[in-house]
Order: sequence, then structure tokens, then C-alpha cells
Amino acid sequence: MSDLVKNIFRLAIFILVQVYVLNKVPHLHQYIVPYLYFLFILWLPFSISRLGLLLIGFVTGLVLDYFTMNPGLHTAACVLIAYIRPFLIGILIPKDTSEFNYREPSPRGMGWAPYMLYAFVLTLLHHTYLTFLEWMQFGSFLDFLIKVVATTGISMLLILTVELLFPRKLKYRTNTA
Repeated sequence: MSDLVKNIFRLAIFILVQVYVLNKVPHLHQYIVPYLYFLFILWLPFSISRLGLLLIGFVTGLVLDYFTMNPGLHTAACVLIAYIRPFLIGILIPKDTSEFNYREPSPRGMGWAPYMLYAFVLTLLHHTYLTFLEWMQFGSFLDFLIKVVATTGISMLLILTVELLFPRKLKYRTNTA
């Protein structure tokens, strides 16, 4: 299966799971909202350009905003993590090209510690920005912090569960450019 078809399939699965499963779960608490759809952006190949990442982040957020009837909240958060992702990868991935031979982020390719740090930082950014956009309408600062921490924690638990239940095959880069 080509990368384009695989990523379109992933986007559809993540959006459907978010809209028809996670958004239908009765709220565990007023502060805990499970989000998993943004994992699609985290799983994109390293070879995608920055502009391509921003466009994909925009479309991902726009599709979820359409289903949840939110005016741009998820779009803004997805574009933010799509923008930050290349900088974070530049920090976490070794500069030596002999060690950098896989095509997309995964725990098996990057190692569990760097991958979980990568996922945690982008998850925290996504949830902080999304919660901030919601919080501007109402709430206290303590409510904001509790919701960010609780939502980030449940999302990291979901990401860990998905990575353990559905491990991806490692795809290595080749020298055929």
C-alpha cells in the first residue's frame, strides 16, 4: 500500500474513532476529555515538507471541527503541532545519518524514551492550546491547568495503548532518491 493511501486510511480511522467512539464516551470528569486524532500528525513520515505538514494539520483539524461543530479550535491546535513537529524532531533525532534510517516516528525506530518524549511534548502543546482557546470563554486558571494535565494524561495513556496494541512495521529510508 502506498504511503498516500495508508495515511488517508489512518486519517479516516482516527477521525472516525474520535468522533464516534471517544466523543461519545460519557465524560469521566468535567476535566478529562480523551483526544487521539492528533496522533495522525505525529505518525506522518519525516519526509513531508513543512508546508505539507501545515496543510495536513489544517485539514485534519478542519475535518474534526466539522464533525464536532467547533469553529476552528481543533484546526488551530493541529496547525500548531504540525508547525512545532519538525523543530522537535530536529532536537530528538541524532544528526548522524547512519543512525537515522527510518521513515516515520515510532517507538521501535526512535526508542521508547525519545518517542514518548516526542509524543508528550506535542500532546501537551496540543492540549494546552486547545484548552486555552476553550478557556478564554470561561473558567479559572486552576481549572485550565487541571484540564490540561488531566487531558494530556488520558491522551498519553491512549497513545501508549495504541502503540502497544497496534505496532507499526519499521520502514527504512533507502538511498534511491
